[in-house]
Amino acid sequence: MPELPEVEVVRRGLVDHAAGRTITGVTVHDVRSLRRHAPGPDDFVDRLVGRTIAGAARRGKYLWLPLDEIGPGGDAVLCHLGMSGQFRVSDPAAEPTRHQRIVLDLDDGQQLRFADQRIFGGMAVSEDLLDTGAIDGVGGSALPREIAHIARDPLDPAFDAAAFTARLRRRETGIKRALLDQSLISGVGNIYADESLWRTPLHFARNTRHLRTREIDALLGHVVEVMVEALAQGGTSFDALYVNVNGASGYFSRSLDVYGREGHPCKRCGSPIVREPFMNRSSHFCSICQRIR
Repeated sequence: MPELPEVEVVRRGLVDHAAGRTITGVTVHDVRSLRRHAPGPDDFVDRLVGRTIAGAARRGKYLWLPLDEIGPGGDAVLCHLGMSGQFRVSDPAAEPTRHQRIVLDLDDGQQLRFADQRIFGGMAVSEDLLDTGAIDGVGGSALPREIAHIARDPLDPAFDAAAFTARLRRRETGIKRALLDQSLISGVGNIYADESLWRTPLHFARNTRHLRTREIDALLGHVVEVMVEALAQGGTSFDALYVNVNGASGYFSRSLDVYGREGHPCKRCGSPIVREPFMNRSSHFCSICQRIR
């Protein structure tokens, strides 16, 4: 599943290629990608044609495209990439994007295509955006009501590290489970949780109630560090399910220290990397560097 760096790369691509463009037509190829838009596909089309994409914003793994203007009280197209969602900016004469679900025709003659192989993602119109009271570089000052429960992410200038630490210390759960809780801290997924925990180093099942403040501070620093590094390399692509709006893959997979490296030597101590089942996923860690206490 695309995590914060991948979603942020897509957001930046949408700002570059779609912001300021007016939607001249909408084609829905698969209504399943609109299951979150309760009024249905006809209503979705009617609400978008003639509207201008004012920008692209993000909260954690969610994207939204403010319509006509940026600010509280307006409308937006709320999007989630799910496991395999993609936005592609294409010439209308180009071959249809594989697994193409929704197409927006833009007034510059290009198309914004939403493709999704597994159809876990989707789009919907969000009305009357909330005033967050804090202007930042990724979400502006307005937020779709549907994602008001999603916490800020550690790259958000308004992220409150002290408040996160206090909330984390009140919990009694494994640290990786807490990192994946989008109501506590957003944008962190399986890959970057494993990478950050290895760098700290902490075992993924370490109880949050027993963490020292300096350990939490170090972990947050590594979460930010690994995400910034991933952003610089366009995110992490293991296959064609994640690409930028121009079809380019990310290359951070070449820099991963632990995720997907089961059996390979730990880059710090040389011990084999271990993989264990975790929440219908896997956790990758070094059994020597990241001993559970």
